[in-house]
Amino acid sequence: MRLKHLCHQAAGITLFVFLSCHAPQQVDQPAGKSPLVQNLEAIFYQPGFAPIPDQIFAVNDYGAQPDTLVDNTQAIQKAIDAAAAAGGGKVILKSGIYRTGALFLKSNVELHLDSLVTIQAIQDDKRYPDIRTRIAGIEMLWPAALINIYEQHDVRITGKGIIDGNGKFWWDKFWGDPPRTGGMWTEYTKRNIRWAVDYDCKRVRPVAVYNAQNVLLQDFKVLRAGFWTISLTYSSRIHVDGLVIRNNIGGYGPSSDGINSDSSSDILVENCDIDCNDDNLCIKAGRDADGLRVNRPSENIVYRNCITRAGHGLFTIGSETSGGMRNIEVYGLKAQGTNTGIRFKSAQVRGGVIENIWFHDIAMEDVTSPFHFELNWYPEYSYPQIPPEIPESEWPAHWKVMTTPVEPRERGIPEFRNIRISDVSATGAEQAFYANAYAAKPIHDLTWENVSIEAKACGVIRHARNWSMKNVHVLVHTRDSLTLEDADGIDMPDLTSDLPQDPAQIQDVVDPATTINTYRRQYPDARILPLDPETQQIIGPGDTLSSSDHLEVFIFPDGNASLKCLEPLGDGFYYSPLSITWLRTTGQLQIQSEVRHHWTVHLEWESKPGQVYGANEWKYDQEKNQITAEMTNAPFTLTIQ
Repeated sequence: MRLKHLCHQAAGITLFVFLSCHAPQQVDQPAGKSPLVQNLEAIFYQPGFAPIPDQIFAVNDYGAQPDTLVDNTQAIQKAIDAAAAAGGGKVILKSGIYRTGALFLKSNVELHLDSLVTIQAIQDDKRYPDIRTRIAGIEMLWPAALINIYEQHDVRITGKGIIDGNGKFWWDKFWGDPPRTGGMWTEYTKRNIRWAVDYDCKRVRPVAVYNAQNVLLQDFKVLRAGFWTISLTYSSRIHVDGLVIRNNIGGYGPSSDGINSDSSSDILVENCDIDCNDDNLCIKAGRDADGLRVNRPSENIVYRNCITRAGHGLFTIGSETSGGMRNIEVYGLKAQGTNTGIRFKSAQVRGGVIENIWFHDIAMEDVTSPFHFELNWYPEYSYPQIPPEIPESEWPAHWKVMTTPVEPRERGIPEFRNIRISDVSATGAEQAFYANAYAAKPIHDLTWENVSIEAKACGVIRHARNWSMKNVHVLVHTRDSLTLEDADGIDMPDLTSDLPQDPAQIQDVVDPATTINTYRRQYPDARILPLDPETQQIIGPGDTLSSSDHLEVFIFPDGNASLKCLEPLGDGFYYSPLSITWLRTTGQLQIQSEVRHHWTVHLEWESKPGQVYGANEWKYDQEKNQITAEMTNAPFTLTIQ
């Protein structure tokens, strides 16, 4: 797809516009359509869907002034209200950039944005009043979106214009610039409440549809979302068609999901092109005890004929799965450099049954993990705990909701079943398969047909039952096969390796001691040596660790030293700093990490110490003059006396 780059400049505002010259490329698909697709097309393709009376209301007649620093919120809202009072109509705008706060569309009203019209968010939290809604699976107060369809029916947003979320203001509020160097993220990480910042740091969505029916979102572009871009919650009969989303302009925004359907039904999303910094296309259904209380599923949904570029999931289910999901079809998608392809994520407090889903006719290029099913996703986020030093009087209401236990505990375990994956190709992957569920509720009854994957490694499947594979081919750049753990009734793919079979061409694995000695000869001043658990290589300053539950660190304590590197969060699409500091004068080792690990620390020491405080257990090897200490936590301080 070729993109034309245009630039509007007015009143000191520069805006880059990305216009798609063609509809998203479509993957070849079978001619027949499923009953679900036919039913949705019968709803959305009829001429009378979301009818709008033939009346025109120009915002400029109500005082709106484009290409100025004027706040146009009241003027545009007056035009919307006038249209609604007259029984409905189309609200239009002259060419230009309109700065505005929260706008609320009304029933039987269409907001039409011509190609040279931009609605741009004012970067001021006060312009977006808190309203009752659901955010990331929790019902709570949250700022209104830039454009809201809130408890209305028969509403349209159409045209080739732009909705500019102007999100850099909220990105920096969340994690600073560069990311994870400031903002509320840094403060909350230091206070051991990283899980809460996503809910406490209020940010503005470009478009939110809430408890609405009969809505059409068509042909416009969305730039720089402050939070989720298109949010569809508790709604039914929603058609999203031909949107272009570009969120990675001028930085990288946290939680800038593309199009999210949340506990909604009868949804058709098609012909969209999405570049973001979180899940590109996603379905959700509530979180934990609150989501189980609401218990509203996402169902009867089709996503088709879309392209995803940068982002964390071509198509993601979860992690908010509590209300369940069923009767979903996803096809005709193409991923170009997206981190993950088909992605399931949940946690053992989410619950929900996810079933009757069909993925087909999908192509992925340079996707790191084409099939990534992690049902114990991001524990540091999924299992919130309030530190005892924070008094209950300071807890926001949503903290109490989020920390409400799921009872009985078994209800919190999600179940994924009856899923079909057919006619899918993936090239340039790191790992062909990754699946991790629960022994109590394995991922079961998956059907794989006509799937082709080229990857560096085959991968691992844990806690799975009854996966049939027909005409599934995997080309890998390793000799390892597919690893199965607690996996019964799993057909194996046709596996081919492109590595030489001559044992003489295979290099021996170097043991850790040799690796450490070699590294210290090259870097004699190095005193803190973390060992990467996957590659068995030393991690230097600024490097990135692989994801692992267990980390080893070797300390050579002949002077003070510190080391900072990065490690992946969750399933590897965010990174956070890991800091290790050795203070020889006080005999203290300090480790600052957002991720919970089991740590094994090896530390040279001239004689057996009297005590090692902060360790779960420790021992001293007199032959090596070495302390080995074991800890499970982060951050922590180890003190040797």
